Amino acid sequence: MARRCSITGTKPALGHRIRRSGKAKKKGGIGTHVTANTRRTFLPNLKTKRIFVPELQRFVTVKLTVRAIKTITKNGALKTLRSAGVL
Repeated sequence: MARRCSITGTKPALGHRIRRSGKAKKKGGIGTHVTANTRRTFLPNLKTKRIFVPELQRFVTVKLTVRAIKTITKNGALKTLRSAGVL
């Protein structure tokens, strides 16, 4: 399965890791300088969950971010899964 949330659609985001070297001016150095700008990916906080839907009397296995789990807790499993098109 892809690294994507079934409800929010969150997927890995591209970013950068900036490396700096040198001593700060206020600590007696000549200042910090960027020495590398490396690409990296920020991965979503995904969990595979088995959620019981009481209205359907069955379990549904979905890959969710923790933010989506909080949404299901607040709004209910059936309503949230239906609005996302999972059910």
